[in-house]
Amino acid sequence: MIKKPNFSKNKDGLLPAIIQDSKTKNVLMLGYMNNEAFQETLTSKKVTFYSRSKQRLWTKGEESGNFLAYINHQIDCDQDAILMNVNPSGPVCHKGTDTCWGNANKQEFGFLTNLEKTISDRKNSEDKSSYVKSLFDSGINKIAQKVGEEAVEVVIEAKDDNDDLFLNESADLLFHYLILLNAKGYELNDVVNLLKSRKKA
Repeated sequence: MIKKPNFSKNKDGLLPAIIQDSKTKNVLMLGYMNNEAFQETLTSKKVTFYSRSKQRLWTKGEESGNFLAYINHQIDCDQDAILMNVNPSGPVCHKGTDTCWGNANKQEFGFLTNLEKTISDRKNSEDKSSYVKSLFDSGINKIAQKVGEEAVEVVIEAKDDNDDLFLNESADLLFHYLILLNAKGYELNDVVNLLKSRKKA
């Protein structure tokens, strides 16, 4: 892995630094670094940029207190872009948002996050033909019962040799579990955060 950026690539000695949350993997902001800013970041463990407007080094958070704690970095294949993995201590944008694009810095899980949104949309819909809507209308006992039934099916199929049936029942279990989480007022993120809290050093 390339560790050293080539600041001579640009005449002004500045390279773009993409700032990414080390946990959520969301992109938080874009800044510029020269060699001095890069070295200061590695030494202080606080992300430091070169401010083109102030014409000086600028440590993110020096005024707001919302520092970006340096975790590690990667350099792209051309050695002219820096990816900084950080732990933010507060909102990153000067406008008070988590990111400079206005997005919430929330961990997402790709398809599963989209599925959670679909489940929530169906819960609040007026579509009487929706299976998800019918489960919510039936109440928490019915939803919990369905999770139990699907869990039993997974156990049964785990003892057989039909991988297709096992995977299908596993998908059914996960789907109904996400519905149960929603019914209880939680989401996948809550479970993941709890699992993280159990991790031993």
